[in-house]
Amino acid sequence: MAGVVAIFDFDKTIIDCDSDNWLVDEMGATELFDLLLPTMPWNSLMDRMMRELQLQGRTIEEIADCLKRAPLIPNIASAITNAHALGCDLRIVSDANTFFIQTILKHHGLLEYFSEINTNPGFVDEQGMLRILPYHDFKSCLPVCDLESCPPNMCKGRVIERIKASLDGNKRIIYLGDGKGDYCSSLNLREQDFMMPRKNYPVWDLICSDPSLIKAKIHAWSDGEELESTLLHLTHTVSYLEDNIHDESNDLFISGFGPLPISVPH
Repeated sequence: MAGVVAIFDFDKTIIDCDSDNWLVDEMGATELFDLLLPTMPWNSLMDRMMRELQLQGRTIEEIADCLKRAPLIPNIASAITNAHALGCDLRIVSDANTFFIQTILKHHGLLEYFSEINTNPGFVDEQGMLRILPYHDFKSCLPVCDLESCPPNMCKGRVIERIKASLDGNKRIIYLGDGKGDYCSSLNLREQDFMMPRKNYPVWDLICSDPSLIKAKIHAWSDGEELESTLLHLTHTVSYLEDNIHDESNDLFISGFGPLPISVPH
């Protein structure tokens, strides 16, 4: 079994869109969303939008059906199932919410492959209203992170710190993400870990600004095919190293799979 914990962002990493924007646009609520956006944090705004949609007569079922139409990243389903088959512990760290993520993953038969989903709470309350709350209660406590790239409701770096503390010391993390909120995660990875940023997206740009700050090995991806091939290659790499623990002279090469060059931002 591969000693790998593969941690995925959700929006623009598993699905090929932002789930919040997808729902708002598909339900014809873009104008109201844009009007309210300057007045409150994004997470609070999405909670407000769920209320507004339901007050307009939209049902939970309609919201769920809309989410199910969100496009997946090509090859992501096979990347998830194949990585799981190789023994990867798959997890999600996302600034979306549990209702959106679980609805989409369950629809595509992928929910069962993930051992943990770290995201903002999204649930139907006692009044039958869909609520979206912050992962970190930023209204009643001090900011959890000093990085401007982290939204006030969720510091992914803090989540990665907790995950690292819970792991066996030999476990390696492969982190896949695209957004600026994933930058704090990349800063918290170790030398034995791997960072897979989506090329030419905000986290890639932040990493490019000073790659020396990232301890993990960086392997960028541009599309679903490259994501899958890179993720599976790295997983095979870790499995190979587990079987050849005394020879780490080249931990990016596996006999039979070939070398995988490190992507160095310029």
